[in-house]
Amino acid sequence: MTLALVKGQFETANIRSGKSADKWKIYRDACDARTLLGVRDRALAVLNALLSFHPEVELKEGDNLVVFPSNAQLSARANGIAGTTLRENLALLVQAGLIHRQDSPNGKRYARKSRDGAIETAYGFNLAPLLARAEELAQMAQEVAEERRRLKIVRERITITRRNIRKLISAAMEEGAGGDWAFVEDQYLAAVARLRAAKTLSDLADCLDELSLLQEEISNMLEDLLLSQKTDANDAEWRQHKQNSNPESSNELEPRSEDEQGAKPAIQNERRHEPLKAFPLGMVLRACPDIAMYGPDGAISHWRDLMTAAVVVRSMLGVSPSAYQEACEVMGPENAAVAIACILERAGHISSPGGYLRDLTRKAARGEFSLGPMLMALLRANGNRDSVGNAG
Repeated sequence: MTLALVKGQFETANIRSGKSADKWKIYRDACDARTLLGVRDRALAVLNALLSFHPEVELKEGDNLVVFPSNAQLSARANGIAGTTLRENLALLVQAGLIHRQDSPNGKRYARKSRDGAIETAYGFNLAPLLARAEELAQMAQEVAEERRRLKIVRERITITRRNIRKLISAAMEEGAGGDWAFVEDQYLAAVARLRAAKTLSDLADCLDELSLLQEEISNMLEDLLLSQKTDANDAEWRQHKQNSNPESSNELEPRSEDEQGAKPAIQNERRHEPLKAFPLGMVLRACPDIAMYGPDGAISHWRDLMTAAVVVRSMLGVSPSAYQEACEVMGPENAAVAIACILERAGHISSPGGYLRDLTRKAARGEFSLGPMLMALLRANGNRDSVGNAG
């Protein structure tokens, strides 16, 4: 007997008047929620056998909900389970709060009937906890189903991301694209190795974040390579065009000043850029664990917590309010907070955090800065540090 079991008995005694529920619906919910309940398949088979001894399909408040089969009868209906295993799984069902023992003075299971054959008193296993917890078990079953659905979606996205990364790396290597693709291949294999050890939804989501970041960085490498080749081709074409042009006529056609031409400064060659991508919070905290201690109550659970911590760290690092405000305007408040977290992580290597942030902000405004490489470098650095710590 434990206090938890006593509490369960009190709750069972307070079942709403007139409440009823389909016993097999409750059983199916218990099966779906078995991981949350901490029961195994054998125990559920014993529960199924116990329910089969209740004559009605529904469990009703006010009815006799005590079943009293012998161990031999229970074993026969539970697919011939051995006596020792039967007793062990009955104890698990009691511990999980799905049934209660209602013991007789001599420990036997039986029922005392009145003269008209109605059961007056029964000793055995009380099924009332199932009726009392019917709504709770249904909710637990829904949570497990939702968890299973999210797990399936994450696994599908991981499969697609792995396939895309593999195609990009293979294409780059086969066509001789410039870059350290052997190192990229090693990063991919390391991420896949960590994926094999992931079991929970949270672990798989972290692996998906890492693979997504790697895919983005590979795409950026190839995009920069293609842009560089296109720029080189355009420069060669322009030089060829200039050599074939008449110098005199070109000088006559060239306006003396922008005022004479009446044109706005040319912006065609300026690089257009998209807003910085927002990275998953879990990935940011793995790359920059030091900022967590500056969050509310020494932890960071939401983006709001990270932005609050960034304001504290900004002041601590000596970054001026104007520099941080400019970073928020250019990068967005979330990414500005991530930049502060990265600077904190590398504070020992940065002589002027304020000047460093302003430089990042200027590069971001020109479309020349991405948080991805910085986060990847910190993830690798922290991973290596953990490996050294574990080895020690």
